[in-house]
Amino acid sequence: MAINDHISNLLARIRNAQMGRFDQLELPSTKVLENVARILKEEGFIKNFRVVAEKNQPSLKIFLKNSPEAGYAIKGMRRVSRPGRRVYVGKDDIPIVKNGFGIAIVSTSQGVMTGDKAKKLTIGGELLCKIW
Repeated sequence: MAINDHISNLLARIRNAQMGRFDQLELPSTKVLENVARILKEEGFIKNFRVVAEKNQPSLKIFLKNSPEAGYAIKGMRRVSRPGRRVYVGKDDIPIVKNGFGIAIVSTSQGVMTGDKAKKLTIGGELLCKIW
């Protein structure tokens, strides 16, 4: 079955893996998902990720960050821009998520990056999701 919205699929699988108390998850890989996973690793929301080469399509394996006292590092996620309703923001309109405790992921002309980095580079783009 073809997936129309890979980012929503990623967020739903992360949410389901956390509810099922899994330490890792696997899904079909795309360049955008690899960039989102790279950002999540850099920001400390996941332990690690790996792209596994397979015969037909590579898969993305994500290792979730979990501690016994604090639980999972990702407390919440929200998809903002969807295929049916794209949301574009300028450099001044990039939101601050949870007073700086979360991140906004933006797809810009210079690649997928966090909202803070896009503000520093003074560029806007498509607001993909918010993670806290």
